Amino acid sequence: MHAWVLRASLPKNTPPSGEKVWEEVLKWEEVALPPLAPGYARIRVQASALNRRDLWIALGLYPRIQYPAILGSDGVGEVVAVGSAQDQRWVGQKVLINPALDWGPSEKAQSETFHILGMPTWGTFAEYVDAPVANLHPLPAYLSVEEAAAVPLAGLTAYRAAFVQGKLESGQKVLVPGIGGGVATWVLQLAVAAGAEVWVTSSAPNKIEKARRLGAAGGVLYTEPDWAEKLLAQAGPFDLVVDGVGGQAFPAYLNLVGPGGRIVVYGATRGNPPNLDLRRLFWRQVHLVGSTMGSPTDFSAMLSFLQEKRVRPFVETTLPLSALPQALSLLWSGQQMGKLVLRH
Repeated sequence: MHAWVLRASLPKNTPPSGEKVWEEVLKWEEVALPPLAPGYARIRVQASALNRRDLWIALGLYPRIQYPAILGSDGVGEVVAVGSAQDQRWVGQKVLINPALDWGPSEKAQSETFHILGMPTWGTFAEYVDAPVANLHPLPAYLSVEEAAAVPLAGLTAYRAAFVQGKLESGQKVLVPGIGGGVATWVLQLAVAAGAEVWVTSSAPNKIEKARRLGAAGGVLYTEPDWAEKLLAQAGPFDLVVDGVGGQAFPAYLNLVGPGGRIVVYGATRGNPPNLDLRRLFWRQVHLVGSTMGSPTDFSAMLSFLQEKRVRPFVETTLPLSALPQALSLLWSGQQMGKLVLRH
């Protein structure tokens, strides 16, 4: 088969802002398909989607990187072969792949062997991908192939963060900082579908306007020095903050949530927060909770929720698989909103 193979990380201090910079490390190559293991299925990929994880691996900023790698955690396609006779019924079916591999037996947290499709396991930026049959789900009938490809990693992360760890309920008030990324956009859409009042922050006015069109009640620019005061004056205290940003803005969340409020953290794209006021945390009895991806139970619950509410992922950009270098450059720029999908 052919696949985009990442042979090494980009050289340090090389901003991945143009397609040319990828030519040294990322190649469309022919690779031999491995033997299909028992309990696995081989899927002819029809669409895949990018995540920040792909970019961090390419930049050498992800834990336990193994090169060469075939990136891509999100994918949908048709099962063409299975490794066990009892799984034959899957052949010919269009499927959505849960990229959370080896979650483990506990719903509380992932196991030590947990990993994600797309490094070290070969991912979906290829003609074919192998995945455990247990991680396959029938394609939701109301979604296009491109829309379905935008669901798995970001949708699962958002669902667990908002509902499982964040205990989100209808009528509550939710803050989604840094709107625009895949997970943040999913949190917005899921919370709106659940009947929550959602507010956002961004550095770009056009992203706040797009968030409004997706159901947000409003938002503020976090680039303004008094953004937190403005937000509190407009929205009042929040029941829940679902954050993947961290950094300088994080300490303000302790002022934005009401007593007994929850702050769920699923990422830290801007690094660790400075000067976190622990006295405010304990005095106001704020719940600070971490969240990573999600269990098989979470994935099934997410798909049921999406189908019940008929939630369609926000896919702003769709490109051919051959344009992966361009897609990575777009992702790096931070200008996109929602998910970036590749057609195969």
